[in-house]
Amino acid sequence: MALIILRNIRKVYKTGNLEVAALINLTLNIEQGEFVAIIGQSGSGKTTLLDILGCLSHPTSGEYWLDGDNVHLLPDSQLTTIRNKKIGFIFQTFHLLPRKTALENVQLPMMYARASRAIQHDRASELLTMVGLKDRLYHYNNQLSGGQQQRVAIARALANRPALLLADEPTGNLDSQSGNDILTVFEQLHQQGQTIIIITHDPLIAQRAERCITLLDGKIMSDEMAHPSSATKG
Repeated sequence: MALIILRNIRKVYKTGNLEVAALINLTLNIEQGEFVAIIGQSGSGKTTLLDILGCLSHPTSGEYWLDGDNVHLLPDSQLTTIRNKKIGFIFQTFHLLPRKTALENVQLPMMYARASRAIQHDRASELLTMVGLKDRLYHYNNQLSGGQQQRVAIARALANRPALLLADEPTGNLDSQSGNDILTVFEQLHQQGQTIIIITHDPLIAQRAERCITLLDGKIMSDEMAHPSSATKG
């Protein structure tokens, strides 16, 4: 069974008497372990799709299944649990808490999931080491570069072993070298079997994924595998 199943997803925004369809009968499957880029310019519907995939918004109509859960029918209380346990979010602006260390930021999702302090510490240390920050565990945001802060955000997103890693323009605030380093981290996670979806407007970033889905005016215009080298798992 696919990790993500979208069937005839439609999202309509209403302003007074005006209705704007952001997504139009979108149907899509994403298998476990895929590395997918969803690309489109402003107004294409990719942000709306991100919100639905991340259980931040309900579709107006259609069905959304995530890891076997019929999520489009669930109340907000259950969606909160799914967001915490099944989805890891990575944002362009990092969203790290400034008064907490790298270690404490990564521990937060596990704290909300009520993991023990020992598990929180060990898991956070393991993840920060994995993303190359073994010597930055106790550093604060103002002691980290933008690329290092994004690595902390990736580690935090992985804290509860999510089924889905969802990244929204994750290199948008980084210089080219730091951005390339972050994409390399994603490629390594993909090789380890992590399902990753990147939302982007940049074709060069999309080429780093194994599959690229292009949106235009709320519809899928193309869905194709990328070049063979990025689709090869180690």
